[in-house]
Amino acid sequence: MLTKESLQFLDDLKRNNNREWFQENKKRYEVFKKDYHQLVSDFLDVMKPLDPSLEFLEVKNCTFRINRDIRFSKDKSPYKSHLGVWMSAGAKGANRSGYYVHIEKGASFIAGGFYSPDAEDLKKVRKEIAFFYDDLQEILNNKDFKKEFGSLDINENNSLKSMPRGYEKDHPAIEFLKLKSFTATQVYDISEVTQKDFVSKMSKKLIALKPLNEFINRALETEEF
Repeated sequence: MLTKESLQFLDDLKRNNNREWFQENKKRYEVFKKDYHQLVSDFLDVMKPLDPSLEFLEVKNCTFRINRDIRFSKDKSPYKSHLGVWMSAGAKGANRSGYYVHIEKGASFIAGGFYSPDAEDLKKVRKEIAFFYDDLQEILNNKDFKKEFGSLDINENNSLKSMPRGYEKDHPAIEFLKLKSFTATQVYDISEVTQKDFVSKMSKKLIALKPLNEFINRALETEEF
């Protein structure tokens, strides 16, 4: 769980997103950062026994810097006013499937899967779906997955309008082959963050994504011949 003080810090930062205010509230940020890292540690303590692939993760592997990369953004706000926890077994610098917790007033959610892969990894995942669609269907039909996430995220921003090159229009996995990211999401209210069972409750939901993550990472780790 996070403290109410940490959530208040994020609220205040959103309203005062500038370097001068941040420097004046540096002590508050340090308390927030400590709280943030403790939350990540708590998630790892619960998630590691549930998914052994996370065994070697440390807190520093799962956190994000508060500074925004504004080089190519129209929004020049220097700081993030949300908090994220990313747990993935991928090697440093490698984009792999994993688990994500997002904490932001009015926009909190948990998610998992493979977000925004590069062209080569996208090809690998689509190939895995095309050849092993039965495996994916079994994962998506699992009662725990369906209860928590329903299906993969499918919307106009995440899906091609036409089939990717090399696949037939009548392929049974057509809606999944057209995806540009392979994620599943569940929203929740930020009030849950300060509850004592927040980490255990969200971890129980997140672990329903483990078979999906394994399916995707299997595709990424398969050598092409």
